[in-house]
Order: sequence, then C-alpha cells, then structure tokens
Amino acid sequence: MTRTLIIMGIITTILNLFGCGQTKKDDGKLSKEIEEQLSKSIEAFKNRPIHIELTEHIIDTTSDENLLQVVFDNLSGKQPSDYEKEYETLMSWNKSRQAIYMIWVLEAEVNNGGYNQFYFNSSGQFYKHLPEALRLVGAHKFADLTKRANETFEKENPKITQHQDGTLEGFSKSYEGNPLNKFDVEFYDLYKTENLQQIQVDYIRKNKTEFIDK
Repeated sequence: MTRTLIIMGIITTILNLFGCGQTKKDDGKLSKEIEEQLSKSIEAFKNRPIHIELTEHIIDTTSDENLLQVVFDNLSGKQPSDYEKEYETLMSWNKSRQAIYMIWVLEAEVNNGGYNQFYFNSSGQFYKHLPEALRLVGAHKFADLTKRANETFEKENPKITQHQDGTLEGFSKSYEGNPLNKFDVEFYDLYKTENLQQIQVDYIRKNKTEFIDK
C-alpha cells in the first residue's frame, strides 16, 4: 500500500501545482508538459534516497519540495512489512509523526478516489484521528472539512456501503448518489486557499525534533 500511496502522492502534487483545469487538453489527455513532469518525477522517485534514520541535518538540508516525501519515507520504514499492525505501530509514535503519516494517506486517497475510497480502504482506520491531526499542523479548513465528512460517513454509512460487496463493480457503483461526493469537490477547492503541503513542511521545520531519530 505504501508504495502506491507514495506514487499517488507524487502525481497528486504535480497535478495540483499545475491546476486541475490545465492538466488536460481538449481531447481529455494529459498535456505533453504534464506527461514530461510525471515521467521525470516518477524517475526521481525511483532513485530517491531513503533515510532510515532521520537527522536534523537531513531535515535542514532538504528542500521544501522534497521534505514531506523524505519524512513519509522515513515513517513508512518504521511500519512492519505486512502492514497488519499499521494502526498499532502508528499509535505508538508521537502526535507529530502520526499527523504527517495520516495526512499523507488521506490526501493520496482522496485525490485518487475521493473520501469514498479513503473510508473503503485500510486508510479508513485512521478517520477519527484525522481532524485532530490536521488541526495539529495548522490545516484548520481541511480539519473542518474532514470532520464533516466523518460525520456524514457515520450517519449515512448504510447508504454509502450498500453496494460495497468486495467487487470492483460494487465499489464503482457505490459512488452513485454517494453523500460523500460533495466533500471531494470541497477538498480539491481547498488547495486554492490552504496550502496543505506547505503547512506540513512549515510544521516539520518548526518541530523537527519530533521527527529526528538521532
């Protein structure tokens, strides 16, 4: 799951940087510029250094553009390989590490398939903790939005999950008339007024002792 989320996060970041409305041509295909950026970014991802032990020097010398990736890679390396104890492991960390890990997962899932996908996948096990995590780093608008999405997910759960029978067809059908869909639009629009990536980068730099291993 982690490798998929990392790649999703890279693609999401690039698309957000260029603006959703500018990424595709009239025929619905990605523009040549975006295709080239995606190719370069994925290649850079494959060759990126992964720091098992994160130091103050590494944080200080890593650019804002790459800092979240570096921290998430470090945190992912602390998870067991089978991820059966992902939640248990995460809850043993300090609040700062928990927040960055969970926010990355939320952002990757919602940008790929909306809140519906976030709750459906194993990422949904973190949903109750995310408003607090978002508030901790200073992303108050995203915290409020996710709190409202959580409330809808709990209240409308029978309707949201009625078609989710474990098949791809059932999951696809669950988007029809899903009350969570409206929150996806709000989530994408929030990037225009609340820079979620920079907020987390600023938080990490101000609280770097929370992330260093030595």
